[in-house]
Amino acid sequence: MKSITVGLGERSYSILIQQGLLDKIGGELHQNPFAKRYAIVADDNVAAMFGERLLASLRDSGIPAEMITFAHGEASKNLGTIADLSSTLARLGFDRKDGLLALGGGVTGDITGFLAACYMRSIPFAQVPTTLLAQVDSSVGGKTGVDIPEGKNLVGAFYQPKAVFIDSQILRQLPKDELLNGLAEVIKYGVIYDRDFFRFLEMSRKDILALDMHVLEDVIARCCKIKAAVVEADEKESDLRRILNFGHTIGHAVEAASGYTLAHGSAVAIGMVAEARLAVLKGILESREKERLENLIHEYGLPVAIPQEYDRARIQEYLLADKKTIGGKVSFVLPASIGKVIITDEIEAGMVAEVL
Repeated sequence: MKSITVGLGERSYSILIQQGLLDKIGGELHQNPFAKRYAIVADDNVAAMFGERLLASLRDSGIPAEMITFAHGEASKNLGTIADLSSTLARLGFDRKDGLLALGGGVTGDITGFLAACYMRSIPFAQVPTTLLAQVDSSVGGKTGVDIPEGKNLVGAFYQPKAVFIDSQILRQLPKDELLNGLAEVIKYGVIYDRDFFRFLEMSRKDILALDMHVLEDVIARCCKIKAAVVEADEKESDLRRILNFGHTIGHAVEAASGYTLAHGSAVAIGMVAEARLAVLKGILESREKERLENLIHEYGLPVAIPQEYDRARIQEYLLADKKTIGGKVSFVLPASIGKVIITDEIEAGMVAEVL
């Protein structure tokens, strides 16, 4: 088993990575409990796929547990779902000594983390990510939240989990689109932090797409180590942690303009290429480096351009509503080279219009 620590003082926690870990979580919680009973929160699809396995693991270890579900999809990531789940917890008699387990992808992790931060003014929770995107990115770092009509993730809180349990074997049971969705975030780490890792992704593409578990576990662990280092240095995104937003500024706007029908990973892939083009126009990135990034994204089967049918004016509106926009200025994370980025709000509107 691989173990990575996110060092945040009294809020520190471990990320555990192992094939078949889903069936061992009960044993882990029996040895290191953080609550007297647990509610597993999952969408209806994930509950059907993995819910009974996790419930059995807990109950076989003598741990009381309940399953509560919500409708799958980004459309459920709203305050109404938080209210519904809170009412369910109250009816079940959950109190501050109880905890939550977020079983699912990024949407479930965001919803459950925010629910945990708010219910009874906070109860503990752990992440059990079931998608590559959640395993390498959203389950680590304590960002939680929901969408409102004006934009994505505009209501939320920084609230750290007590643990992250990653079963890499789960990835074999998911559609290929889910793997690709997470690979956009994987590529992001190479661009923002680790040129050698980017090269590894270039060299290991066939093994990764073939779901070689040894290679995938190394990829997951490397991403988690990078995320942990960034979060340890800047937990609440006041400085360094902002580099994790590479591809997300434009990506979130494109995702919103699609009515959230475009997968998050696809939106981030499009955003990374667009923001790399901005860096070239700004004169801080060489064209060959942008082409190298674009080629890798394309080779992994991810999109590199905004679909023509998307309303560009609408995308601009969502950019201005982004939570990273201050005083009408949009902050962008732009690559200066593979492995190094800068953060700037000094981008001319004409440049943004050109890349869109």
